[in-house]
Amino acid sequence: MANTLATYRVNNRDYRERLEKAAYILKAVSHPVRLAIIDLLEEKEQLNVNEICEVLECEQSFISHHLINLKLRGILQSSRDGLNMYYALKERDVTKIVNCIENCGCVM
Repeated sequence: MANTLATYRVNNRDYRERLEKAAYILKAVSHPVRLAIIDLLEEKEQLNVNEICEVLECEQSFISHHLINLKLRGILQSSRDGLNMYYALKERDVTKIVNCIENCGCVM
């Protein structure tokens, strides 16, 4: 029975697509700073680069690198207000995956 279920899942296109999306999101967030950024943006609707740098106590160039990475992968969206660039979560499902990992007991 288990073999049949495994075969069904491997051959099921929707199931494979869900796994691919989850893997893509996990790769995109596979850095502690990116996880921290997502955590911050889950709490606040949007933040600018300086606000994120202040909370995480990191250099702007370092944070900007991670913000661009998350934006290019479709996790974040940005908007400009004068000189400030604001970031917000675009892909809300990422918080479900991060919360699942945090709550599963496998985080050390």
